Amino acid sequence: MVEALKQHRWILDIFDITLVSVIVYRLLLIIKGTKAAQMLIGLGVLLGASLLSRYFELNTVGWLIESFWAQAVIAIIILFQPEIRKALAQMGEAQFFRSFTPAEELKSLEEIVRASVALANRKIGALIVLERDISLKDFIEIGTPLDAKVSKELLMSIFHPTSPIHDGAVIIKGNRVIAAGCFLPITLGPEVRKTLGTRHRAGIGLAEETDAVIIIVSEETGMISLAINGRLETNLDMGGLRNILTDLFTTKKAG
Repeated sequence: MVEALKQHRWILDIFDITLVSVIVYRLLLIIKGTKAAQMLIGLGVLLGASLLSRYFELNTVGWLIESFWAQAVIAIIILFQPEIRKALAQMGEAQFFRSFTPAEELKSLEEIVRASVALANRKIGALIVLERDISLKDFIEIGTPLDAKVSKELLMSIFHPTSPIHDGAVIIKGNRVIAAGCFLPITLGPEVRKTLGTRHRAGIGLAEETDAVIIIVSEETGMISLAINGRLETNLDMGGLRNILTDLFTTKKAG
């Protein structure tokens, strides 16, 4: 078997390239939105400057950059210890090839829809985040850990005005409520309507930085909105919300 593969070297080359591509893709997902991503951009700029210095024979600039590279590895380890630990932990948790969405996860979508409509009918504000491929670990760590099964009753009790954790967002992963009272980044985009409050701006802000799906319930109007990919869908009813969530998550399963 091994000898046969060696004779068809192109098969091993394709496998090698595919494996490296998957690893690089997963690493980029892990560091997206973190200080490590900014560091990666900075290293890319330095690499470009190094190539230009060699091409134009800028000896002094080249010497400075080469001196920096000699200490770069140690500097990265010292400055980014927390990010490195998180990245290694997430790599251990991540599934490189995701399996089909289980039926229990689809059932949790219905619980989320029912809870959103019930909260809207009572004009109770809510911010419900559904994690997808990009990890929301940084936001989860800010909130109150729960790790409880998704249910309409649980979500309504969390967002009830008398609950000590009703402020902030609930983050759901699969069929589990991972954390509550999580604070999200506020979008500063000028195109966002001034009539939208902090809750909507927080939902859009997270949708701009990650691939998460965010459901927003307005406590002033009872309107249900959904933020995804930096966009906001408003005035959703039960059927509209259910259709969007089903399309997003069952399409991923079919793929």
